Amino acid sequence: MTDNKKKRMSMLDSLTTAGRAPAAGSMMSSNRALRSARDAVDAHHVWELDPSEIEDERYSDRLDPQDVHDLRTSIEQNGQTVPILVRRHPTETNRYLLVYGRRRLEAIRASDKVAKVRALIANLDDTAALRAQVSENTGRRDLSYIERALFARELLDSGFGSQAQIADVLNVTRSTVSMSISVAKAVGTALAHAIGPAHGVGRPRWEALAKELADSGMDIDGLCRVALEVHAKAAASEQTEEEPQADPSVAAFDAVARHMKRNVGSATRKKPRSKATPLALDGAPVGTIKRSGRALRLDLTDVDDAFAEWLNTRAQDVLEELHDRWRSES
Repeated sequence: MTDNKKKRMSMLDSLTTAGRAPAAGSMMSSNRALRSARDAVDAHHVWELDPSEIEDERYSDRLDPQDVHDLRTSIEQNGQTVPILVRRHPTETNRYLLVYGRRRLEAIRASDKVAKVRALIANLDDTAALRAQVSENTGRRDLSYIERALFARELLDSGFGSQAQIADVLNVTRSTVSMSISVAKAVGTALAHAIGPAHGVGRPRWEALAKELADSGMDIDGLCRVALEVHAKAAASEQTEEEPQADPSVAAFDAVARHMKRNVGSATRKKPRSKATPLALDGAPVGTIKRSGRALRLDLTDVDDAFAEWLNTRAQDVLEELHDRWRSES
């Protein structure tokens, strides 16, 4: 292998060691996915592409797109040291789809000094491109819990695949995906974006917040205002203080949680109680189903033991089938 080819083939390898190192298991998975992408790369040379020829149709996995001003200045002064990764557009010639490298692409688009973006071109299908995107993010900086939850929900809602397929791509269990999607739906996109990624706020606290939202039915718009006020104060303080500020998204989460604890009692009292709907099988009553806030509770109190066990072991599959049926009918 020539020296130039070795250099080009090592560019993607270098990405696997960039940034903070994740856990050993996720690192091995990341390396495998990135090496698969490397193997598919057109290794003849690094291409210089017109940024306008590249489209970014990827699934969103970040809540805090960082400003690219500093990166643009660095590229203008020192050049683009790490190429982005793209794949050829399936239907349009001389068009490309971004796999990863959004900030580098945006920095060059914003520059009046750099006209071309350096890129590797890979032959990847949708699933392989998604795996490479996830792996590149894992190698550089882990997504926060709520970012992963929203990402999983977007994959499901867009029709990418079942929860099992999403779990395989994200390298987690199906139960983890199921719970994450439930949290994402309970919190909602608007409130999640108002709060931000909140790195350091893990699954238990997000689940607790989601449960309180479901039980109380509290006004989401009001909670968004609470979170946005925290971000506004943080932005104002950054202009007057030299000391680095704590993550404003974590502060926003804490503020929303405190606000809910102070007001959840009155919100619950004001909400009218919903009545349980009786359920029957073969004409005999077997239980009830009840809507409470954003929650839906199913109580089966008088069913055959064999059927109860069957439903218990297949509940996830049954729920997915019902959800798919709802989507097809709505």
